[in-house]
Amino acid sequence: MAKKELKAKVKSLKAKLKAATPAVEVKVKKAKLVSPLAPAAFPCLPLIAGVEFAAVEAGIKYQNRKDVMLVRLAPGTVMAGVFTRSTTRSACVRDCQAKLALKVPADSGAAIVVNSGNSNAFTGRVGDEAVAAVTIGVADALGIPAARVFSSSTGVIGEPLPYAKITDKTAELVANLREDAVEMAAHAMMTTDTFPKGAAATVQGDGGLIQIAGIAKGSGMIAPDMATMLVYIFTDAKISATILQKLLSRNTDDTFNAITVDSDTSTSDTLLLAATGKSEAAELKGTYLKAFETALRGVMMDLAHQVIRDGEGATKFVEVRITGAATNADARKLAMAIANSPLVKTAIAGQDPNWGRIVAAIGKSGAEADRDKLNIRFGDIIVAENGWRNPDYKEEDGAAYMLQSDLVIAVDMGLGKSKRSVWTCDLTNRYIEINADYRS
Repeated sequence: MAKKELKAKVKSLKAKLKAATPAVEVKVKKAKLVSPLAPAAFPCLPLIAGVEFAAVEAGIKYQNRKDVMLVRLAPGTVMAGVFTRSTTRSACVRDCQAKLALKVPADSGAAIVVNSGNSNAFTGRVGDEAVAAVTIGVADALGIPAARVFSSSTGVIGEPLPYAKITDKTAELVANLREDAVEMAAHAMMTTDTFPKGAAATVQGDGGLIQIAGIAKGSGMIAPDMATMLVYIFTDAKISATILQKLLSRNTDDTFNAITVDSDTSTSDTLLLAATGKSEAAELKGTYLKAFETALRGVMMDLAHQVIRDGEGATKFVEVRITGAATNADARKLAMAIANSPLVKTAIAGQDPNWGRIVAAIGKSGAEADRDKLNIRFGDIIVAENGWRNPDYKEEDGAAYMLQSDLVIAVDMGLGKSKRSVWTCDLTNRYIEINADYRS
């Protein structure tokens, strides 16, 4: 047989074999991407007396994962909250704000119900009806006033919330309430988050220990004007609602209002703080109150930083530290101008010490600046001073510094005593991928 004929026969035989062999579809489950800046594990949070959690699968958007969580708070619990100041804030936010303003007596207890996958924002009267249906359903199931049920929704904007999927699961949620299910609750409110966020503190009170524990979700659309996405903090401290609100409000600015992933403020930002009063310690006063505030601030800062460490596509955690600004307002403008600059953030992603972009961000900020008094540092490396590049600065030193995962960009304006630190992350291709495919 000629060589050419043999090749043709072999080719024909291979084609017949291929046609006769059934195709086998191999489904490969994609591994969940977790931020490289994520903590090693969810922290061990203390049980807070008077607080119980549950979570269920309702299928609002996500399949085969828990997407609704419920928190039951014991009678006597006082509440405080801060919210987004977005003019297009969600129906849930408006409802929470109205209920806190009512100042309903705390002796009936309270509840928080949260869903992920749909933000119930920009949904008109349909959104209001959904909030009412969910909160009344929870109130009836728990035997508490609807005015003491606070709800939050996070996810896609502009689509009606399929609230029946939540109300159908209310009985299951109530049946599953447990003191030790806080991590499950943190998972249930995740959207593009890659890890659940938790933080805690213990402080000595007058006559006993006081526990604080908090959970948060947030990854994108983070440039808060109050808090970040969704945050719930619980304590067993004895404290009045008025003082609790004061503590929360005055510690928000330097924690949750000092972070930015992408300069976009959410329609759903909600931070609720609940105090059950179940600690054996006496009501907070004097030095004990100050110690409690310090611990609370620490929990808030920890959660805020975790949101940045889980910024969509983030590979770098960045502190922008401004000193020597003319006014406090200028210090904030400068810090946010640098932290929100796409040019600065992409340079950081590329590990490029392009300090000229920082100079440009300062110039566009609208804050008072004097070129000849500016000093810029990467960590301890003096990059520029007195309006000019530091003659001893070496580009390779800056490039080596940019390889680190945690970075500090420090700018001294040389004009006054005002200062401000904010925290941000880099801007990578992954951020674009996440947000380009968010609804698909």
